[in-house]
Amino acid sequence: MSAIDYFKQAPPISRTIAASAFTLSVLVYTNFLSAYWVLFWPSAFLQLPPQIWRLVTPFLLTGPQLGIIFDTYFLYTYGAKLERASPKFTQPGEFFMYIVFVCTTIIGLNMVLTGTTVFTAALVLAFTYTSCQDDRGQMATFFVVTIPAQWIPFAMILLTFILNGPTAALISITGLVAAHLHDFLTRLWPTFGGGRNWVPTPAFVRRWFETKTDTVTHKPYGTAFARAQSGPSASGSSSGPLPESWKSRGSGHRLGGS
Repeated sequence: MSAIDYFKQAPPISRTIAASAFTLSVLVYTNFLSAYWVLFWPSAFLQLPPQIWRLVTPFLLTGPQLGIIFDTYFLYTYGAKLERASPKFTQPGEFFMYIVFVCTTIIGLNMVLTGTTVFTAALVLAFTYTSCQDDRGQMATFFVVTIPAQWIPFAMILLTFILNGPTAALISITGLVAAHLHDFLTRLWPTFGGGRNWVPTPAFVRRWFETKTDTVTHKPYGTAFARAQSGPSASGSSSGPLPESWKSRGSGHRLGGS
């Protein structure tokens, strides 16, 4: 399989994030693009026209040198795992809304706590935390140490603190907080608190991500077959799995009955 074929078969949101992060970071660190146009500046939204791309690009600038490789790898690995196999995101558009909520929360927390202009590390931690919560109870390897999977995000924060200092660790923590808040509002509170899901997926977002053709997906727990969701059957007009020609038939009787 060629690299292009592998890319096409990768989960669409995760591959777009990873490819964008790698490309943008290479352009910035090779001085083909000024970092000024990438960073998060609140004042840039007050001018006309507002530079709205700054809501996205701060999540796509990795660390320099080896950071380009590692950050891109973690964004894709944990993002693809969530998009493809997480039980939290089973309906069209749910993973997209998760990213929107997490990124919005990360921006708000960092505006208050750190004033930083790049949030990629926080997004990596958010993906890692949510992914590792799905693996709770299992063991995972962090570099050369085997620890419970749910402790991987905290090990990453500790390593960040040792290598890059408390501010960098705090930026990563905002990603963990954002991911946990999403889990609380969408799963914990509705399940155990009797409340509703506070981060629903709007209908127009679901339509963006609805399957247009029949697809077969190989998941860790088996093979999933998804039928196309467009057309009358997707809108709920069909009342059951039986063919239309059968619906006018009688109720039927058991063989051998009266």
